[in-house]
Amino acid sequence: MSATELKEQGNRLFGAKQFDDAIQCYTKAILKNPTVPTYFTNRALCHLKLKKWGQVVSDCRQALELDANLVKGHFFNGQALIEQECYDEAITSLLKAFDLAKEQKLNFGDDIACALRLARKKRFSLAEEKRISQEIELQAYLTNLIIDDTRRSVLKVKEDPEVSDKQKEEQTHSIEQQSEKRISVLNDLFTQVDERRKKREVPDVLCGRISFEIMKDPVITPSGITYDRKHIEEHIQRVGHFDPVTRTDLKQEQLIPNLAMKEVIDEFITKNEWVVDEY
Repeated sequence: MSATELKEQGNRLFGAKQFDDAIQCYTKAILKNPTVPTYFTNRALCHLKLKKWGQVVSDCRQALELDANLVKGHFFNGQALIEQECYDEAITSLLKAFDLAKEQKLNFGDDIACALRLARKKRFSLAEEKRISQEIELQAYLTNLIIDDTRRSVLKVKEDPEVSDKQKEEQTHSIEQQSEKRISVLNDLFTQVDERRKKREVPDVLCGRISFEIMKDPVITPSGITYDRKHIEEHIQRVGHFDPVTRTDLKQEQLIPNLAMKEVIDEFITKNEWVVDEY
């Protein structure tokens, strides 16, 4: 069988969800002709279905060495990198896939954008987990400082020969009360931090489908999709007069301000000022 025939057989097996068998066909096709990038991305997709992330990345990189503008190579690679928790690399790869898809006018619907939002969300969540861990360590450290200071103060009182037993008892009680108040204030402070922390996530619905960032001037298309005005107008001018998600015809004058979404975004920013810095 020729490399092309092996690839076609692999496609049929893939369609039947016989991924391991499809991989064998694509591998044989690659051995016969290792210069066709599609053979590698086809095999990468099988590995993706089987959750073999390392093999996906390997195949995609070989495909991209042959054709750096292969959308599927960057897309599959980005998906696998998400699963490997390599979020920065995943975002870079998915952004490349998204830009190339626009340039080549390929219709991936919202698949690439969805993967990109997921990568950014997971990267943010990882950073949040690290920040939370650091705050917990800081709270424990400060609490221990207060406890150690209390012990030293109490010990100093008890070892003072000029202080009567009754005075020692009274002063010890006072020191311990002050210590409890300091710890209570500290705990209240970190509780407030916890409350703010719960809000530190931008809902996907507030982010643009093109920029993947929180929208500043949301507009809605006749298809019912909301975009940030700046980016959808740029898309219409540079890429084509169509909706990026639905691929239906779209003209600039059809964009309508999404006032309800704008109100929701403004309220969210007011309650979560960190958004301005992060985005």
